[in-house]
Amino acid sequence: MISAFTNIWKIEELKNRLLFTLAMVFIVRLGVAITIPGVDSSVIQDFLNWRMESDDGSTNAGAAVGALLNVFSGGGLEKCGIFALGIMPYISASIMMQLGSAVIPQLAKLSKEDGGRQKITQYTRYITIVIALVQGFMIAKSLENPGGLPYLQGIGQFGELVPNFGISFIAVAVTTLVCGTMFLSWIGDQITDRGIGNGVSLIISVNIIAALPGALVQAWNKFVSNPDAGQFDPMILVGLIAFLLFVIAAVIAITQAQRRIAVQYAGKVNRKSQMSKQTQYLPLKVNYAGVMPIIFASAIITFPPIVIGYLFKGQLWALKVQEWFNPASTVYYVIAGLMIFFFSYFWVSTFFNPTEISENLKKSGGYIPGVRAGKPTSSFLDFTMTRLTFAGSIFLTIIFVLPMILGNWLGLPYMVTQFFGGTSLLILVGVLLDMMRQIETHLIQRNYDGFLRKGKIKGRYDRLSTNKAGGKDENSNVVLYLVIFVAIVAIIGAVAIGFGY
Repeated sequence: MISAFTNIWKIEELKNRLLFTLAMVFIVRLGVAITIPGVDSSVIQDFLNWRMESDDGSTNAGAAVGALLNVFSGGGLEKCGIFALGIMPYISASIMMQLGSAVIPQLAKLSKEDGGRQKITQYTRYITIVIALVQGFMIAKSLENPGGLPYLQGIGQFGELVPNFGISFIAVAVTTLVCGTMFLSWIGDQITDRGIGNGVSLIISVNIIAALPGALVQAWNKFVSNPDAGQFDPMILVGLIAFLLFVIAAVIAITQAQRRIAVQYAGKVNRKSQMSKQTQYLPLKVNYAGVMPIIFASAIITFPPIVIGYLFKGQLWALKVQEWFNPASTVYYVIAGLMIFFFSYFWVSTFFNPTEISENLKKSGGYIPGVRAGKPTSSFLDFTMTRLTFAGSIFLTIIFVLPMILGNWLGLPYMVTQFFGGTSLLILVGVLLDMMRQIETHLIQRNYDGFLRKGKIKGRYDRLSTNKAGGKDENSNVVLYLVIFVAIVAIIGAVAIGFGY
């Protein structure tokens, strides 16, 4: 594996793609740190310092919801950055269009036509703008009283966040937030085309990883440097690290797991006048829906307490309902588990069509051994996928409740426990695996050893000829300019920090 990382820099195209990706990641994190025009950045800095020192690991519904929203924005919400909305409006619009393509016949027909995908992408961007406008207005309006927000509770003691709040500030803030979201979606497309991995998913992963240093500091302060810590608390921290490695290994195993259905095709007639058979496999993933059921469940389960608390503020029955949706309650886990099961089967029924697969196999001369072609094949695939989805749903439910269980058991904040499961861990594992596959493909194609597989040909001559043939691609100058830009910004930032700005 070490040699694979070394060989990355020997391939000009792969090196340029990695540098381009790193430059785009730097721009993404830079936008999170730049505050919205009209917001007092000194108040935010004092608040963040206080938040890091006094975080008590609260597990109430508001704190959990606020932490979840802040994680996906990479800290942009509590920093009131120009990328505060993050890439989530674009992802919400993409999910809406995917579900619409599966349910609405006109969109399904459009997606199969020439140029139809471009039109759907265009519609997705229009929907993104609408969602970003609504969410941006809500964020801008809420900054008038930021202490009521779950991710900015207590900021009022450090001063006025927006000194000159008014219509002009709302207009500027909404425009800035919408432009930030659209710029992030453009960066995601550029990373997909010129970089490594899926750009949109990579942006989310970078925002999640940005919370890792703060999570490590909070865990260290609680179990090691805390004056009230017991003598066995450091051992609990070691056990948590070991448990984290186990969870990551389990997530990778289930994410990669699949049921391989043997499919045989009739081949050509050989010399003995016998029909030869070619066997291939139809892979059915255990976790076919991926992280989507958790995303849907998380989005919906946080909506009722917010609406009920806003419409029926102070009423006893409303407070009781809000307690049900508290992540510390058993009812919350039951509702979330049922929703994950529902959305897992909904996603499979929407995007997995056993009848179509059966017809395609029949037309191409393929069949599953021991199963008749046509409707029996469709029933067999449907029954098999139903069982796999049940196992995948149990896995997703366990991963979803792990952060909440650890938070309630050990009193850790969501910033720490999110790395032990939930949406964050699934996204990180999926994105990193995808990036490793793409890098390994480049290495294997040029006869270098990959992370898991070895190149086909060895030898100095082959490697030299491959490098010479590749030459410098058209992105070399772009990457050079981006690296220079990143270096200049880093130098300016270091000088500003040195002079105390």
